[in-house]
Order: sequence, then structure tokens, then C-alpha cells
Amino acid sequence: MGYHHLALAARDMKAIHEFYEGIMGFELVKVEVGPAPEGGWAKHFFYRMEDDSKFIAFWEMHDIPGTENFETNLSKAAGVPDHINHISFDVKDKADLDRRRQQWLDAGLDVLEIDHNWCHSVYTKDPNGNFVEFCLTTGSFTAEDREAALAALTSEKPDFSKPPANVQFHKPKAA
Repeated sequence: MGYHHLALAARDMKAIHEFYEGIMGFELVKVEVGPAPEGGWAKHFFYRMEDDSKFIAFWEMHDIPGTENFETNLSKAAGVPDHINHISFDVKDKADLDRRRQQWLDAGLDVLEIDHNWCHSVYTKDPNGNFVEFCLTTGSFTAEDREAALAALTSEKPDFSKPPANVQFHKPKAA
């Protein structure tokens, strides 16, 4: 079972729209506008990612008590390093991953690329300050992988995983 949508608060909806539709290629298809139970009101924007069952959504809040100084960066709000809480989207193949990396670079964004030995990922940050990832599964999962994962649930000193096969930092070309 997949998820229908992920909903996040946004401080700058115009920047969110430019990133998620203009750069990511997700289409804004719906907005719900109405009062909030706490008071005030909000706009709830839905971006179609793939089809009409997969969306990412953003809340633009107005006059809702207690939201004057909210944090949009999920990791910062939780008090953890930026890479911990992130949003990861799938790609169909290596060509699609390469296209997404180039799309971000062409938009002037820094890109981190990591070959994790079982998946290959590219990362950048969205206007909320959240890490966004495109990820391609490149390996398969074995019974030994599952056993190691189950053992790690209770192990106080698990064995470290093999380091990434490759890590690259890509900067956009200067204009």
C-alpha cells in the first residue's frame, strides 16, 4: 500500500510552487480553501506526482493561532541534522535519475549524489529547507539482509554498513 499524499506546511507558497511544479515537474491540480478548527483559515495545495493517487500537498496558513513562527524544515523542527528527515521520490531507471540531477543543476541548485550500494540517490533542498531525494533501487534484498535488519532492532552495537560506493557534490555551472 502506498501513501496518497504527504502534507507539509509552507511559509512561501510561491517558492514552493516554483520548485515543485517548475523544477520537479509535479502539476498543481487542486486547492482546498477553508477555515481552520483552531481559528483562521488555510489553503491546501495538491501537486500530482505521477497519477491521481500520488500527491504532495502544502498548507498555506492564515491567522491560525500559534503558527506565527512555525518551522518548515522538518529536521530543524525536530532538532536533528538536515539529512535525517527527508522526502524521497522514486525514479524508473538510471536515465531518469540522471535527468533529475541535471534538472536541479540547470535550476541552479546544489546536488549531492550517493551510491548507497543498494540504491543510488541524488539530493537537493526545497524552499522549506527540506532535503528532497530521487532514489533508484539498484540491488535486491536477501534473506540475510532481512536477518541483519531484524537483529539491528535490538542490537546495542550493530556492525556498520559498507560505506557508500561513491559520493559526489555537484555545483551548478556559473551563469
